[in-house]
Amino acid sequence: MLPEQQKLNQTMLDTNQLASFKQSINDLSPLQLAWASGYLAAKAENPNTAVAPAVVSSAVASTLTILYGSQTGNAKGVAKSLAALAAAEGLSVELKSMGEIKPKAIKNITHLLIVASTNGEGEAPDDAIALHEFLASKKAPKLDHLQYSVLALGDTSYEFFCQTGKDFDLNLEKLGAKRLAPRVDCDVDYDADAKTWSTTVVKQAKELLASEVATNNVVTLTNATIAEDLYTKQSPYTAELLLSQKITGRDSAKDVRHVEIDLGESGLTYQAGDALGVWFENSASLVDELITELAIDDQEQVTVANESVTIAEALKTKFEITQTSIQFIEFWANKSQAKTLLDLLDDKAALREYAANHQVVDVVKSASLPNETKVNAQEFIDALRKITPRLYSIASSQSEVEEEVHLTVGLVQYEAGDAFRQGGASGFLTNGIDEGGAVKVFVEHNDNFRLPANNDTPVIMIGPGTGVAPFRAFMQEREATEASGDNWLFFGDQTFTQDFLYQVEWQGYLKSGLLTKIDLAFSRDQAEKIYVQDRLLENADEIFAWLERGAHIYVCGDMSRMAKDVEAALLSIIATKGQLSQEQAAEYLKDLRNAKRYQKDVY
Repeated sequence: MLPEQQKLNQTMLDTNQLASFKQSINDLSPLQLAWASGYLAAKAENPNTAVAPAVVSSAVASTLTILYGSQTGNAKGVAKSLAALAAAEGLSVELKSMGEIKPKAIKNITHLLIVASTNGEGEAPDDAIALHEFLASKKAPKLDHLQYSVLALGDTSYEFFCQTGKDFDLNLEKLGAKRLAPRVDCDVDYDADAKTWSTTVVKQAKELLASEVATNNVVTLTNATIAEDLYTKQSPYTAELLLSQKITGRDSAKDVRHVEIDLGESGLTYQAGDALGVWFENSASLVDELITELAIDDQEQVTVANESVTIAEALKTKFEITQTSIQFIEFWANKSQAKTLLDLLDDKAALREYAANHQVVDVVKSASLPNETKVNAQEFIDALRKITPRLYSIASSQSEVEEEVHLTVGLVQYEAGDAFRQGGASGFLTNGIDEGGAVKVFVEHNDNFRLPANNDTPVIMIGPGTGVAPFRAFMQEREATEASGDNWLFFGDQTFTQDFLYQVEWQGYLKSGLLTKIDLAFSRDQAEKIYVQDRLLENADEIFAWLERGAHIYVCGDMSRMAKDVEAALLSIIATKGQLSQEQAAEYLKDLRNAKRYQKDVY
């Protein structure tokens, strides 16, 4: 048994305890299970706190509505925990994705908590688009009766940090709604801030609703399930790495791996379109290089979340050092007083670009501290961002691989002066652990990237490079379900001979007839570079014909350029072949998106 697995097993129920637990909950209704979930969460947080048993009253209680807009699952996870906390406090809770309500229904809500992530460059997540646009439109009603608060999730390395949450907050205010607590904007390590906000808003909501709630605590959940999965981002499963095999050619400029992970008896399930969250450790050599540069004793103790560990252990397992936050650059600029870094602080665009292309050790090396200035271990790690798991689009269907999960991992690697740098998670999966080693994982469900419910529906898949991963899962699933709908793949990379990922599999699907068409774009096989968007335009007539007969379009891969270029190509095809204006073409594509016929998994 793996050491990490043995440690995890000590925290889990044994066979007898599990049997007893199952027997205890066997006769509970969904309503009672929801309350029990909140009760257990509260007990885990504070074992000495008694939670009064809830009695379901026949009286109709005012409802606390929790809406989430989530692209990859983070906002959904926070919202589910929030709902469990509110239910444990005896509140009537309605938990929904923003995509599950009609925007006009906002006028019927009196107490609202919003958890919203920001997608791409300030864009709303797919499930939040309709409500986001409605609240900013002239059609939005006055909401003087509404009390609300917003938790915004984002990433400070992007220009439009937490923009979607900010938009919801300001638009609700403009419509007359009153804040029951100020908006909180969270960076990628959001757990502590989200927990504090959740506690605050539930307390405020309980006070506001107290006069409207019956004497007995009322716990009702409408269209919501609050039961937490056993293995989550906060409590991952320790799986086994089965395989990490290079699938690009020897002369390729890229190192792409096919990774297979054994989920064992975890019971974890996933659907085609979901992502796998991977926790990783930073490389020991990178940690040593950073500690040497700082001239700090690697055994010096630091405090992390009330736990005392060595600085070496903290840098290896608890903090981001392969990605650099803007806050760290500000810290080191002020500490070193280096002009090059101080100048960056006045140019936010240049600062973001510098942060995206320099690891922490390279920032430290670029600006040495003055002789009279020292930095201690605790001060240094307090300036770093907590390590966060990386999400990888799953490249397999459980119908095909059962207890395994497959990934397509592109190794991030580049030279920084005389040093060779690798990405945190990609380096860990490709070079950091051996086959048979332990890797902590969890499934991040993505309901915004799903195959059509009707197996007869045709699909168009656009996934250059490692963006092809979920489409491998799609094809395995379409084969397992004997779906009769046509399947068309657009794939591209640098060269045919070195970078055609899963070539034999695609050729097999073509031969069997499962894959109806495949169009390839290898940018460096000819003088003029050709990309997937070029292949789309070349097939404009057929693309539009597929759309007119109900095809779903899926795009996966690079957000900064590819996804934008593909969308521009689609708009051009729709306008030209549909004989529509640019505005009408944009509306056509918007309708596809709202009908979940145009879905993107971009990063």
